[in-house]
Amino acid sequence: MTDVDGCLTDGGLYYSAEGDTMKRFCVYDGLGLVMLQQAGIPCGILTSENNGIVKARAEKLKLQYLYMGVGSKVNPDCLTKLEAAQAICDEMDISLSDVCFVGDDILDIDLLKAVGYPCCPPNARPEVLALPGIHVLHTPGGQGAIRELADSLLAERK
Repeated sequence: MTDVDGCLTDGGLYYSAEGDTMKRFCVYDGLGLVMLQQAGIPCGILTSENNGIVKARAEKLKLQYLYMGVGSKVNPDCLTKLEAAQAICDEMDISLSDVCFVGDDILDIDLLKAVGYPCCPPNARPEVLALPGIHVLHTPGGQGAIRELADSLLAERK
């Protein structure tokens, strides 16, 4: 599972003159998620974002799980990312210790502390980089960090 901004994107937002918001996704990351799914590893997105851009990307990649609007500081009544991940685990009959999550900011910390394989890109916030046991990827978010992780996980399976 992964967060979006700062992990699947570079964390930047692009605005058109009309005020439309756009995000840049790396095709390497997309293929990495597809390869993981083809290997039987379920993948999903947990994000505080709640927009059509993220939904379109998840649908394009045929991701099994998409939780938008989770862990938002704006809406304290929403699920936390940890609660959303636990719901996925309950559905799959697995434990959080069986989960890999890539996060980069303070909204990801509780989930990163709970999963068995916590990861972050090197451009993550200092609070995330300082977590005990965090696997810091070499590739920045939005530039192939998820692909790096996918390649590593698939190589370990061989």
